[in-house]
Amino acid sequence: METVTISPKFQIVIPQRIRESMGLRSGEKAHVLAFRNRIEIIPIRDVRTLRGYLKGIDTSVVRQGDRV
Repeated sequence: METVTISPKFQIVIPQRIRESMGLRSGEKAHVLAFRNRIEIIPIRDVRTLRGYLKGIDTSVVRQGDRV
C-alpha cells in the first residue's frame, strides 16, 4: 500500500509504481468518487483503446444437452 500527502491545494501525486502499472499518462482524465469511506480514482479510457483487449480468449462453452 502506498501513502501520499495531500498538498495545501488538495492535490496528490500518484506514486510512479502505480502510474506505470496502470499505464497512466500526464493530462489523462479520471473519475473521482467517494465510496464507503474511501476515495476511488477511475481512469477514463477511450473505447477504441480497448479494441483487441479480449483477443485470443476461449469462447467455447460446454452446454447442457437440453440447451441449444
